[in-house]
Amino acid sequence: MKNVIITGASGMIGNLILQDCLDSQEIGKITSLVRKKRSEQHDKLREIELTDFLDYSNHENAFKNIDVVYFCIGVYTGAVPDQLFKQITVDYTIAFTKMLKKHSPQANVVFLSGGGSDRKEKSRMSFAKYKGMAENFLFNNLENVFTFRPGYIYPVSKRPEPNCSYRLYRSLYPLIKLLGRSASIKSTELAKAMFTAGITGSGQHTIENKDTYRYF
Repeated sequence: MKNVIITGASGMIGNLILQDCLDSQEIGKITSLVRKKRSEQHDKLREIELTDFLDYSNHENAFKNIDVVYFCIGVYTGAVPDQLFKQITVDYTIAFTKMLKKHSPQANVVFLSGGGSDRKEKSRMSFAKYKGMAENFLFNNLENVFTFRPGYIYPVSKRPEPNCSYRLYRSLYPLIKLLGRSASIKSTELAKAMFTAGITGSGQHTIENKDTYRYF
C-alpha cells in the first residue's frame, strides 16, 4: 500500500482528495500537514500541525518513504497582500519540494495549479506568474510531477464564497458550462482526477482543464 502526504486538506479540493485517500484500499498511511487538526480521527491519518510552512526541519521523518504527494496549498487572488500571496504560492512550494527531494524524490507529485499559469514568469497577473514560478521549481527538481490547471471550479457542496466574483461565477455556472470542457470543472471531478493521477501516474505532466476529463 502507498504512503501519501497531503497539504491543503482543509481546502475545497484538498479535503475531497483527503476523503478519497481515506476511502482507498490502495493507501495505507496518510500524513496531512495542517495549521489546525480536524475533529475527526482515522486510523491511517496522521496530522502534523505547522505554524511555518517554510521550515520542515523538525518534521523530516514525515517526508520519508512517500509514494504520492497531493500539494493543494493555495489562496484566492486578492485575499492577501501580493507579497504574502507570492510566499504562499511560490515559497511554500519551494520549501516543501526541497524536503521531498531530500527524502522521497521518486514520489508522484500532484500539484494544484490553475488555468493560465505562466511558466515564462512574465504575466502581469500575480496568480499566473506565481503559479508558473511554482511549477518551474517543481519540474526542475522532481521527476514525477503532474500539475493540474483547472478553469473555474464549481463547488459541488455549498460553501461561503470567498468574494463577489466567485458568487457571480457560481450563479453563472450553467452558462459557463456551455463554453465546453476548457472552461470549468466540478470540484468532485477535479479531486477524483488528481487522486487518480497520484495513484497511477500520468503520461501527461501538465494537465489543462479539458485534459482532466480523461480521468473519469
